[in-house]
Amino acid sequence: MKTLVLANQKGGVGKSALACQLAYYFHLQLSKRVLVIDLDHQKNTSKALRTGGVATTASVSSTKLLTTPNADVERADFVLAAGDGDLIKMEKKAADHNSYASNLLGFLGRVGAHFDICIIDTNPNPDIRQLAALVVADYALAPIELNQEAIDGIGDLLNHENIGIRRIKAAINNKLTFLGIVPNKVEPTPFQRDNFRDLSAAFPDLLISMSPGFAAIKKSTAIAEAQAAGIPVWKLGKTSGRDAWKDMRPVFTKISDLMEVA
Repeated sequence: MKTLVLANQKGGVGKSALACQLAYYFHLQLSKRVLVIDLDHQKNTSKALRTGGVATTASVSSTKLLTTPNADVERADFVLAAGDGDLIKMEKKAADHNSYASNLLGFLGRVGAHFDICIIDTNPNPDIRQLAALVVADYALAPIELNQEAIDGIGDLLNHENIGIRRIKAAINNKLTFLGIVPNKVEPTPFQRDNFRDLSAAFPDLLISMSPGFAAIKKSTAIAEAQAAGIPVWKLGKTSGRDAWKDMRPVFTKISDLMEVA
């Protein structure tokens, strides 16, 4: 099983939508057994996947995967460990922090033979949940919006003293591979074009190279509609859904190639 974490220290970048649509892509397009773990107390990923009914909701919450040494989930081809209200309390329990990553790592080891892909959606706060996820992950992906605040925050994403991806890789999890930054909800405005140009010039090695250019996903009402309906965007039944999927699919294919998902 390969574990992918979606991480960003800023909310509202469309991270949960990408987590859901990637999960649908791996399961329905590539026929992979998928486990989704929602560590965000806002529970947007959980809500969307539950609404659609494609995934089996596990009897244990994602909180239990971090707090309970022997937690387990049901065996199915597409499983969701949903978020709950206790997630937001975890940062305050400093005495238990060391056990969270250990419990999550042990859980992934127990279920690894039953799933091909695990996708972990994290909260935007730089806290113990995001740290635990990155400590156990094989890959990390960072959706961002094309605004100056997000671009300025790339340094913290990579080098934050506690949960910087580079720091975790160097000190704790040397198998962690940063796939790159994915500009999301991109609009064809001069402001965003200029920011994308500046981002490409400043951080070309951090973007995901495509042919041509770099991976990015356009803003589309179809994605929000698909999330509200709990379905893959390509099943929306509208021209906007087909257009959105035409835009997203090459990016998802590139991500699966980088993860070496056969």
